[in-house]
Amino acid sequence: MKKIRLGKTGLMVTRLGFGGIPIQRCTEAEAIAVVHKCLDLGVNFLDTANGYSTSEERIGKALKGRKRQAVYIATKTGARNPKEINEHLELSLKRLQTDYIDLYQFHQVGNPAAMEQVLDPESGLYAAFENAKKAGKIRHIGVTSHQMDVAKKLVATGRFETMMFPFNFVTSEPADGLLPLCRQQDVGFIVMKPMAGGMLEDPVVAFKYLLQFPDMVVIPGIEKPGEIEEIAAIFAGPPAMTAAEKARMESLKAELGTRFCRRCDYCQPCEQEVPISLLMTFPSFVKRLPPDWYLRGGFMPTLMEKATNCIECGECETRCPYDLPIREMIKESYNLYEQVKAANT
Repeated sequence: MKKIRLGKTGLMVTRLGFGGIPIQRCTEAEAIAVVHKCLDLGVNFLDTANGYSTSEERIGKALKGRKRQAVYIATKTGARNPKEINEHLELSLKRLQTDYIDLYQFHQVGNPAAMEQVLDPESGLYAAFENAKKAGKIRHIGVTSHQMDVAKKLVATGRFETMMFPFNFVTSEPADGLLPLCRQQDVGFIVMKPMAGGMLEDPVVAFKYLLQFPDMVVIPGIEKPGEIEEIAAIFAGPPAMTAAEKARMESLKAELGTRFCRRCDYCQPCEQEVPISLLMTFPSFVKRLPPDWYLRGGFMPTLMEKATNCIECGECETRCPYDLPIREMIKESYNLYEQVKAANT
């Protein structure tokens, strides 16, 4: 399996990596089998997060007995104080059954205020990562984001070795601005949501689009061994898209472009404090995550209640660069949430 140099980290990672969100949905034995299949196919970059419930623990069990130096583990913390960062790190090390993390990432730095907080010397957040690096608990420091302007500023600081950002043929904006900046700054680029959070169902078209960019690692969320086998075959095959595949891509792009939230958050702020982008992307959570995650744990139940605050003023739609029918999509997400909740109670 082809490898790339992951920016200034110097890590030689396979172009095809593993995203650890979906293994929360299956049994532990099935999850371990998925990770084993990825490793057996040559995948050497595994990404997960403290907030992905059972994902870290299952990856740790799957790696037991495997050569640690043969795989690169990336995980994340959404903590925003030094004490909690250290607690998250220790928990990740325990769950993953390792004494170091190859790439530790600030999870979802999605707005200017969050960026300022991470970089502010008085907050101690970045220093907590640096101290962990000096102690040998982490090897490299990265960051993830969904907001283009913030992502560019994060890369330009020179403080991060990797940037993880959504990239697919619908969310194609990184090709023009963010990816070239990462190359300039020698920041490794990690592609999340190559299948648009489960909204794209044609892997051939999705991954052949991304294969035209040879210097980034792509981390699809994998739930079944057959999925990684299919994607690995695409990576091993001819990278050029056929005329039929290009036509299929353009058709899907046109179809989804009017009903797909990129989580750019240009629609914000909402005076009613409606978390617009999270509500609009709820269908992708249903596709990728176990019901308990968004029905009983975490922040989703509280956010869904805020959907009822919408007064349908339409201000958000005037700011959306993609002309999405935001009010209609919020209603659809809320109705889907109620349906899923009723089916799981």
